[in-house]
Amino acid sequence: MTLHSRYQDETDKSAKPSYYYSPPLDVSVAFPQATPASNFPPSASDYYQFGDLLRPEEQAVLKKVRECMEKEVAPIMAEYWEKAEFPFQIVPKLGALRIAGGTIKGYGCPGLSLTASCIAISEVARVDASCSTFILVHSSLAMLTIALCGSEEQKHKYLPSLAQLKTVACWALTEPDYGSDASSLKTTATKVEGGWILEGQKRWIGNSTFADVLVIFARNTTTNQINGYLVKKGSPGLTATKIPNKIGLRIVQNGDILLKKVFVPDEDRLPGVNSFQDTSKVLAVSRVTVAWQPIGISMGVYDMCVRYLKERKQFGAPLAAFQLNQQKLASMLGNIQAMTLVGWRLCKLYEEGKMTPGQASLGKSWITLTARETAALGRELLGGNGILADFLVAKAFCDLEPIYTYEGTYEINSLVTGREITGFASFKPASTSQRSRM
Repeated sequence: MTLHSRYQDETDKSAKPSYYYSPPLDVSVAFPQATPASNFPPSASDYYQFGDLLRPEEQAVLKKVRECMEKEVAPIMAEYWEKAEFPFQIVPKLGALRIAGGTIKGYGCPGLSLTASCIAISEVARVDASCSTFILVHSSLAMLTIALCGSEEQKHKYLPSLAQLKTVACWALTEPDYGSDASSLKTTATKVEGGWILEGQKRWIGNSTFADVLVIFARNTTTNQINGYLVKKGSPGLTATKIPNKIGLRIVQNGDILLKKVFVPDEDRLPGVNSFQDTSKVLAVSRVTVAWQPIGISMGVYDMCVRYLKERKQFGAPLAAFQLNQQKLASMLGNIQAMTLVGWRLCKLYEEGKMTPGQASLGKSWITLTARETAALGRELLGGNGILADFLVAKAFCDLEPIYTYEGTYEINSLVTGREITGFASFKPASTSQRSRM
């Protein structure tokens, strides 16, 4: 067989050589010296005994979420991350945890403290960041918007099923042309008899390809203000298409949404959304929850590194015995203690009615920045295996990138804080005409 004919055979699906079908070895067989993340490591990151600050009910939430994630999600997360598919079989198990709806009281929701809700998100993220984003979008954005801005009828109609994850929601604000500048969105809502007609496009909307309820923000063509609408799955004119080729949060099904003359009845307009400021009050709370995602991710990375370094031997000794590795572990652990205490303080400020948007933004921006540093150290510690999702760190390293960007980029959140502490908004650059005069 010539080289050319061999290549032809390999590209012909009906004539592939036998070695093409050889499956990869299980990682525990191929690399028996260290345990993969499918068997999740025990928690080792609570160095300053943060758990002692939690109330009994908050400790109970932590325990049940940790057990579920380690048992049900850890064994399959690398497989689904690689395939960029969502494991729908775990949704009932996540629903049984009773964490969807977070702080919402009544309507079948758990009514947790913000601390308990954030602890739950961090424990989910410790094992899998994508699952935490799935819950966060559903709960801390979509459900919270209905709870804060919906009518009593809407709350009773939608929240009980969403709280049990019998139905799933998404939250659609971002558009192709407007990410950080979300208040400039172009999707329109035009009043017609009995309802509204939505026209426009949304992008990067998590859960959108399978959501039963879509919270859509659009500009009222009469008032020019931002309004909110509840759009049902399968509505005529509504399409949601998966965004492919992501390097992070691959399990999350982000979508492009097209709205072509989608009719929304009057009873599905959210009466409490009458300007962009009404979306901002939801974002301020959700940014606290988002800040706990990188905390959880960093915990998982550290836990994995501690076990790996104790198991993996080089130069006749465990990697954990080397000075440079111990220094990196100590740096990671210090970062986690600091991130946790900032996140905990944010929760307490919110629960006491003292938290400001600037404080939430500073927490989110600084914590995600610090988590990136922590994951990078973990990547170094695992050497070649640091690029394999099987050992968690590579996956966590990539999953942090979209979290660093969404719910406001590092820069935008810094400017929210900067505006609060100086009194000057610096989001928009000087105009071209102003610069030309200088």
